[in-house]
Amino acid sequence: MFTMNNKLQELYNSGKNIRVSIVGAGKMGKGLISQMSRIKAMIPALVVNRHVEKAVDALISTGFSKEDIVVTDSLEDANFYLERGKFVVSENTELATRANLIDVVVDATGVPEVGANVALDAIDNRKHIVMLNVETDAVVGPILYRKAKEAGVVYTGTAGDEPGATMELYNFAEGLGFDVLVIGKGKNNPLNVYVTPDMLYEEAMKKELKPGMLTEFVDGTNTMIELTSLANATGLIPDIRGCHGVESDLKNLTNILSLKEDGGVLNSYGVVEFVKGIAPGVFIIFTTDQEEVHKQLKYLSMGPGPNYVLYRPYHLTCLETPITIFDACFYKKATIAPVKGQVADTVTVAKKDLKVGDRLDNIGGYTVYGTIERHDIAKKENLLPIGLIDENTIVKKDIKKGQFITYDMVELNKDKTVYKLRRLQDKNIG
Repeated sequence: MFTMNNKLQELYNSGKNIRVSIVGAGKMGKGLISQMSRIKAMIPALVVNRHVEKAVDALISTGFSKEDIVVTDSLEDANFYLERGKFVVSENTELATRANLIDVVVDATGVPEVGANVALDAIDNRKHIVMLNVETDAVVGPILYRKAKEAGVVYTGTAGDEPGATMELYNFAEGLGFDVLVIGKGKNNPLNVYVTPDMLYEEAMKKELKPGMLTEFVDGTNTMIELTSLANATGLIPDIRGCHGVESDLKNLTNILSLKEDGGVLNSYGVVEFVKGIAPGVFIIFTTDQEEVHKQLKYLSMGPGPNYVLYRPYHLTCLETPITIFDACFYKKATIAPVKGQVADTVTVAKKDLKVGDRLDNIGGYTVYGTIERHDIAKKENLLPIGLIDENTIVKKDIKKGQFITYDMVELNKDKTVYKLRRLQDKNIG
């Protein structure tokens, strides 16, 4: 952070800025805009949202002047006003990825199809792309990462989101030569896989969340997606389908998340997990084969061993995204990226009985939830990644509540970018 502060101060002193476009002015996008307004030489120059009023409000509520905000869907006009130091707001996502002065694009929509289009267009236009959209990353991240690498730009998840925060601990332990056994996150909400937006409407309003977003948290889909992104970044896998989801405090975590022969729940190490009881933090469990290092760790009050926990008791989501933006611009470095390919998938499960002709909806909806599985198993069983479904997905076979949905059970919209990218990924990456 010291280096970041110094570099940005130098940039500011020279009259230059990192110009960022943000797609999505919801809770995450608005939070990022607010945080960025307090950082020198980093500007939320262009904001895209379906309803421009929300994007304008995000800028004004942060302290930017209404006179400095221009609303337009024209790329030519956007370039003109950006060059004159104005903030541009639009409903047109192409402005975010194609405007001349934009250095970094941030997708904060949480919608797989939107994220796929934004990321692909950003890469094609040689812009770094930061995904505050783990829903897209979990299903087509590997192909987007490869395309970005070929284009010479950075594709990355974000600091502050749970996968990025966990990756920070993982890199720390790996860099020091420890053996990482388990990585994962606490789960904030009680788990109810059959919950629907109607059931959570009042709570969502109190938390200023869309009901679908809260539903995605409570039904566990968001947790599964985040663990999928972690698996694809590290090569670690779920120990069982859906993970164990144990309940534990920090003190007992190494005992519970140990091998079955040692009294724990795991079949093997090298896994991703979630834990009820340690939210909102993230963790890794590690060990070493060096006796002297064990002695040092015990002396440093890390526990009796042989396994130890590194725990970060917070993650600040979009408020930490400026770190990722800085690293992408200055060091061409990703916070977290699916460098291992499609190691895991978040596959689709029916929330209720579905009949032929029914339509599915979206992540955080009424019809399906997601759970994590190893990619090789998902591929063998033809299981459908949840990031490919939407309200135009039509049921072709009767499906029972709790049944895993396979590709042949539904008719997908094959014109979608996310579908085409996934097909390309399956063909070229596996």
